[in-house]
Amino acid sequence: MKRRLNFVKFLILPGAMLIIAGISAGIVSGVWGAIPTGLIIAGIVAIGLWMLLIGRFEDPLEPSFWRRRATQASTNALISTIAVLVILGLINLLAVRSAQRIDLTESRLFTLSPESQQVLREMQQGVKVWVFSGDRNPQDVDLLENYQRRTPKFTFEYVDPQTNPGLAQTFGIKNAGDNRDVFIELQSSKRRQFLQSISSQARLSENRVTNGILQITSDRRSKAYFLQGHGEKALTDGEGAISNSVKALEEKNFTSEPLNLAQLGKVPSDASAVLVVGATRALAEGEVKALQDYSNQGGNLLIAIDPNIKPGLDALLGTWGVKLDDRIAINAPDQRLTNAGPAVAVVTQYGAHPITKDFGNGISFYPIARPIDITQTPSIQATPLLLTDPQSWAESNIKQQPLKLDGGDRPGPLAIGVALERIVTPTASPAPSPTASPTKPARMVIFGNSTFIVNGFFNQQLNGDVFLNSVAWLSQDQLQPLSIRSKEVKNRRIVLTTEQAMLIGFLALGIVPLLGFVTAGVVWWQRR
Repeated sequence: MKRRLNFVKFLILPGAMLIIAGISAGIVSGVWGAIPTGLIIAGIVAIGLWMLLIGRFEDPLEPSFWRRRATQASTNALISTIAVLVILGLINLLAVRSAQRIDLTESRLFTLSPESQQVLREMQQGVKVWVFSGDRNPQDVDLLENYQRRTPKFTFEYVDPQTNPGLAQTFGIKNAGDNRDVFIELQSSKRRQFLQSISSQARLSENRVTNGILQITSDRRSKAYFLQGHGEKALTDGEGAISNSVKALEEKNFTSEPLNLAQLGKVPSDASAVLVVGATRALAEGEVKALQDYSNQGGNLLIAIDPNIKPGLDALLGTWGVKLDDRIAINAPDQRLTNAGPAVAVVTQYGAHPITKDFGNGISFYPIARPIDITQTPSIQATPLLLTDPQSWAESNIKQQPLKLDGGDRPGPLAIGVALERIVTPTASPAPSPTASPTKPARMVIFGNSTFIVNGFFNQQLNGDVFLNSVAWLSQDQLQPLSIRSKEVKNRRIVLTTEQAMLIGFLALGIVPLLGFVTAGVVWWQRR
């Protein structure tokens, strides 16, 4: 009887081992098939037999197994442990289904700013962020998940351009070098616009994401008018056309329309900017006056004129302190693009301006460009945007071979793109608004080349970015972007000198243990 009792007593051990083995096999394999299920059932049967037989072969003079104090204490401990595990499991289930995060950092590093939260609360349309990268950076994913937790109308997706080249081509992905492009899309209309490029040095920006949501969900669209009638670049498809530029503007929430000043006589009042791109014939005097009047009212102009062209804009440009140079920018031999001639101006230096502030040392190029001269005027803020290499020069005789810097030429660096701004006082309207500002900025961007945005060149390097950023800066009726201050981790580190570090080490390894030994010795002596 005792031998049978001993055997029954140990049935719980193989039962528990079988259950643990079955659960482990199911988790590791990911398939709860016959083997894991069979092991778990066998373990449950073994434990059931133990519970049924444990009291059958006991000495009747001794307390039964279930009435022993040790059994009751063990049972209470087991039940308490199971109850704690069940409670923890329920808490974990609730946490997964309704996740709540508590940001305990001092500067709220892992929480969206109040501005972003308000934008998400007021968002009426669904948007989706596309990140064209095969690498899911944890920092970027955490930021996007923060947006997604705030509203189901925000979603995001990572796309590897190598495995999905068709989608990457649809978005016009560049992904030059270490950069990875990020786009935002309005789900209702599938309207898309570029958000930013991320890299190992530049992570996804909350400021860019929030302002991208504001822009793409806005019903208000800026209007860009392209001057026509003087041999300007065509807006539709064709050789030398700028249809890709027009399409890119539409993705930036712009509406593009042709403008014939000879018929209208003035610039429409809803114009956010007027663009003169590639005119080959001079404008009439009345057309120049219409542009001047528009500028004096706080209008915005983009002028891109190729060399050897007399556009008839000297008077207008003169009021801004600008003159178009008739010479042609020539690159130094070591700065020329592969398979490109010396007259293709390569730019890797950009001015400190909102249009070019994120370009770094990126490349943009301008086939046959003319320099732009700037005369500093007190009321006008002029900033060179595009600067050629210091070894370049402005050539006065392009037919001379070999090309070299000589008399009549002008040494570099040369400004072939300039941004200008001045404050004007528009004439009062018949019913002026009581809240209208008495002054407003008028802006102008001038390029000594128009070929850089035609269809064959627009998507190359930074050419398209130069154009799009220029029009965006000119357009002053765009939604004002929110300024979201980046969050910084405060430096709480204690910087120790070598002497201080040695002193702390001596105290920790010498004095404190010595005090412990002395105290122990004193206590031992007193109890002796």
